[in-house]
This record gives sequence, structure tokens and C-alpha cells, in this order.
Amino acid sequence: MRIGLDVAQHQLLWPELAERVQFAESAGFDGAWIFDHFTPLYGDRNGPCLEAWTLLAGLAALTSRIRLGVLVTGITYRHPSVLATEAITVDHISSGRLELGLGAAWHQPEHEELGIPFPPLKERAERLEEGVQVIRLIMSKDRATFKGRHYQLAGASYHPKPIQRPHPPIWIGAGGEQLMLPIVARQADAWHAFGSDDSMARKSRLLDQLAEKAGRDPKAILRSASLSLSRPWDQVRRRAAALRAAGFGYLIAEWPSEGRGRLSAFVEKVLPELAG
Repeated sequence: MRIGLDVAQHQLLWPELAERVQFAESAGFDGAWIFDHFTPLYGDRNGPCLEAWTLLAGLAALTSRIRLGVLVTGITYRHPSVLATEAITVDHISSGRLELGLGAAWHQPEHEELGIPFPPLKERAERLEEGVQVIRLIMSKDRATFKGRHYQLAGASYHPKPIQRPHPPIWIGAGGEQLMLPIVARQADAWHAFGSDDSMARKSRLLDQLAEKAGRDPKAILRSASLSLSRPWDQVRRRAAALRAAGFGYLIAEWPSEGRGRLSAFVEKVLPELAG
């Protein structure tokens, strides 16, 4: 089981974020994850919230082993062609340690405040699937052409190509069973979602079926879920065991509200068991 850490950049500035990711690396976490928002999701709305991809580049230059990703990048915030070039840049700065997390975006007030269009869910889902295809083409082909409903390429090339070939692993964060999970089944290298043990197991089984329908090996899609560290350790262990039994191979530990002491206790008491 791989274990990542959500470093939670709400209300934090660079020194604390850098320290958190360096702690995650030294503690043996597989990955460190940030989010893609422009205002904090809790606390003071006027508090700091550093932009995801420039922050990721800085963290890549500061670390040497831990893998890095955004959980997840809203497809509406950046044109996928531009996002592809940003991701390639981070892949090079990190010497091939990028996990490329994508999602359909959900925070409507943030879009409205910043003047970013917020289409209905169906269109955002279409943009996500087309965006993944655009990103994959730019990362792996020269003179790429793509004619989608929302995005187009006309003989597009970008260099350098990513260090990870043909491209960094593409994660999709999704929960909807009718619209989103079929996109995961067709396009994702990894799937991340939230939910109860039972709902996650059920959705994982559904993803197996959807992947087979799409002509893919279900085992080729890594399954990832969040892990709260604020529960008693026995509950944390039971949650991890239930997800492992349901086919999940990656857990992303949430930075606990109780602070660094609680996280250190997890690293000492529980992490070695789960990562073993």
C-alpha cells in the first residue's frame, strides 16, 4: 500500500508548506499532495492560498525522492495545452516525480469571483475527457492534431517531452457513477475518490466493469482514497484494511487538525504497518 500526505495549503505560506513537504519526504510518505484553489476552503476567506502549479514547481526543486501532485487540478482553470506545458516543466524540475491529477472542477463561487466560466457538469465532464486527451497528445506526440467539441490542436508540438514516458501518471478525481466513472475507466491511470468503505468498494467494483467495457484491464487503474488521521488508530487501521480489500492501492492521509504531533504519532505507530 502506498501512502501519500495531503499537506493542505489552506491559510499557509511558503515556509510552512515547504517544511510540511520536507517532513513528508523524511518520514517516508510516497507522495505529497496539494489542492487547486485560489481561496482557502475554510477559515479566513482572505487568508493565503498559494497557486497550485507554481507551488508544485517550488516543492519539486526542494525535494529529491517524494512524488508530488495536485489533488486535483480543475480542468476549467487552465487551458489543457498550457497545463500540459506546466506539468512537463514540473516533471523535469522533479526529475520525473510528478503525478498529474485532474478533475472536472466544482467550486462555482470561486469561478464567479475570478471571472472564470463555470459550465454545467455535463460540459465540464466533456472538457475533462477532451483535456486528458489533449494533454496526453502534447506530452507524447509532435505535430499533434485534435478536433474536439471544446478543445482543438492543429499540428501542436512542445519540447522537452516529459521525463516520465510516455507521460506522468494521469489521476482523475471523480465520484459520479453515471458521468464521471466512465471517464475514469476510459482515460485514467489512477482514480481518487471520497466516501464510506461500502460506497468506495461498490464504486471500485463498478469501475472494474466500466474498464472492461472500455477494453482496459481494470487492474491497470490504481485506486486511491483519503484517510482521516483524526480518528482513533484502530479505526484508521480498519479503514485502511477495508480499502485494501476493495482493491485500493494508495491512501492519502489528511493533515490532521490536531497538528504535527498527531501526524508524527501516525508515522511512528501506523505508517510502517500500512506501507508494509
